[in-house]
Amino acid sequence: MTVYEALEILEISGSYDEKELKIVYRKLAKKYHPDNFKDDKERIKAEEKLKKINISR
Repeated sequence: MTVYEALEILEISGSYDEKELKIVYRKLAKKYHPDNFKDDKERIKAEEKLKKINISR
């Protein structure tokens, strides 16, 4: 995974610093945590997105 792909997954554009990356990561991890979804299909999509977010960190 390239840096650009990771930034795209984390929805960051432009300049960034380590503190900003942590904030964005936590926000997205909380948003896409599988426990937030009751529907199985949505939960599976959220798990996949969370895996990508964790890899890009």
